[in-house]
Amino acid sequence: MKTFKLLVFVFLIVSQTTSLAQEWKTDRKINVLFGLTQPLLVDGFNIEGNYIHNRLIFDYSHGVSLDFSGSSTTTELEMQGVTVHMPWTTGFGVGYRLNEWLNIRVEPNWHRFEFYYEGESQTSLNEIDSYNTFSLGLGLYGNFQPFKNSTSFIKGIMVTPSIRFWPTVSSSLDGDSFTYNNKNTGAMETIEVLDSDVAFTPFIFNVSIGYSFDLKKKK
Repeated sequence: MKTFKLLVFVFLIVSQTTSLAQEWKTDRKINVLFGLTQPLLVDGFNIEGNYIHNRLIFDYSHGVSLDFSGSSTTTELEMQGVTVHMPWTTGFGVGYRLNEWLNIRVEPNWHRFEFYYEGESQTSLNEIDSYNTFSLGLGLYGNFQPFKNSTSFIKGIMVTPSIRFWPTVSSSLDGDSFTYNNKNTGAMETIEVLDSDVAFTPFIFNVSIGYSFDLKKKK
């Protein structure tokens, strides 16, 4: 009899633990996040919004005024004395939550590239060339709430590291390259279509911080 009661007790504990562990599958949340890579490395700004519905996650992100020069650009552009300004980069994603803290997303994005000589004002009169690109890729995201068990407002604080692969699919630049007479080198130089991360690779690493708002769950 004692053994039976012990087994029932263990079963109830396990059942309760399993039930609590599965609660994330019925989440309704809105997350507001701010990227750290953009202000720290390219003097810009990025905001992202997520809507979580059960195991699905939908996002929209927008970056503004990103400036690439020196170590954040390519060796070729640095030698040409050319900087890259991205006035905007925008896109959305649709994803699936693998578990409470990890999700994968498919992400189409659009980017604007403008090229200027280093040190010159970024105006249309000084622009060497410009074009738009479209990228399509995948992103792997972590979603961590370090104070999740708190009963105060700090419960919603989030840290979101991410690894993304955003290869450029198409661009508005004819032939995907532009040749011009560079006044710094005195030679004909080429500007080519770039990917969208620091140093213009398709691999993007970022950490965002923000806040998660729980929405009322359906009964």
